Amino acid sequence: MIEKKYFGTDGIRGEVGGAVMTAEFALKLGRAAGKVLGKLSPSNTIVIGKDTRISGYMLEAALEAGLSSAGTNCLLLGPMPTPAIAWMTSSMHASAGIVISASHNPYYDNGIKFFDHNGEKLSDALELEIEEELSKAFTTVASDKLGKAKRIDDAAGRYIEFCKGVFPRQESLAGLKIVVDCANGATYHIAPEVFLELGGDVTVIANHPNGLNINEDCGSTEPQILQEKVLETGADLGIALDGDGDRLLMVDHYGELIDGDQLIFIVAQYLHKQRKLKGGVVGTLMTNQAMAVGLNELGIPFKRANVGDRYVHQLLKRNGWHLGGESSGHILNLDLATTGDGIISALMVLMVMKNESKKLRELASEIPLYPQKLININIEDAKAVAKHADVVKQAKIIDGKLGDKGRTLIRAS
Repeated sequence: MIEKKYFGTDGIRGEVGGAVMTAEFALKLGRAAGKVLGKLSPSNTIVIGKDTRISGYMLEAALEAGLSSAGTNCLLLGPMPTPAIAWMTSSMHASAGIVISASHNPYYDNGIKFFDHNGEKLSDALELEIEEELSKAFTTVASDKLGKAKRIDDAAGRYIEFCKGVFPRQESLAGLKIVVDCANGATYHIAPEVFLELGGDVTVIANHPNGLNINEDCGSTEPQILQEKVLETGADLGIALDGDGDRLLMVDHYGELIDGDQLIFIVAQYLHKQRKLKGGVVGTLMTNQAMAVGLNELGIPFKRANVGDRYVHQLLKRNGWHLGGESSGHILNLDLATTGDGIISALMVLMVMKNESKKLRELASEIPLYPQKLININIEDAKAVAKHADVVKQAKIIDGKLGDKGRTLIRAS
């Protein structure tokens, strides 16, 4: 396999103004993407959306110019959650989608990632094809072949309706007091409306983005203020999204955090009871062992993928399963979306609460997490150390002593 120069596990990412996150690079990337991805559907049109980082304006304009130079049209969605861009790419019959976001990272970072015409992450082959096109001289098509750009003004409204549509029509959120933390990110104008229009009593925090405050002391990576707000308002629960809206963590009425593993288990157990769970569940190498044990007790198959929602998605597809995710809150339900979606994942959990007539704490208590200690060590050539014979030997000795009561994991990050 040829090693990729620019693409990582989730697109291309870096500090703005650094090696790759520049207007010049985005211009060239737009042209290369237009050449490679424009042909994925007859429309020769690529959708562009972004989160709320100030650098999104610069990168959006550069990508648009690059696409036009390749003769590819583009549809500009403005600030939209990553899963919304995936959905709109497919629903608008576009050739591909582009997301300008660095997810849960601070504002001075940004990234560019792609979806194919089905709203799924690009294959390695397509990413390599884009990189090959990037290495070629920059050329522009004839003037009468240039691509056109159009802004989609009702993108948010379309996605709000889609999200509401996944919640059972006969149900509502009436009687539930909810605090929603939008991380000053891409869900700021969407998530509150979804929960309000479904009947919830909604308090919103971190929904005033200024280009610089995305993920700052808020969202799924910094949920402390949400936890305090849930207690202060006497809410039934809190919903923590990240900057681009593809992660979800929740907070119960005691202000306790409920992580991705617990949320996946809650949904899996419910779908299993309803005989609606398709196959098993996919977690990652970092998934708490309690989930593996709990699912096994229910007779639900469980498999671990490498860390990253990309790998969870690949393993789900390979097995024909539909539910999986990560402790960090990336939750995939391929029945409803092609990628992790914080809003839809929250609606799934709220549906279980309603149908089971249980509080979030009651549901989460059915999977008491095992103690887990994470230690980060800065070393050179981490991959070599992780595979070193002595390290592997010691890990096996420890695992032998732990038996089925625990496990060790050594990985290069």
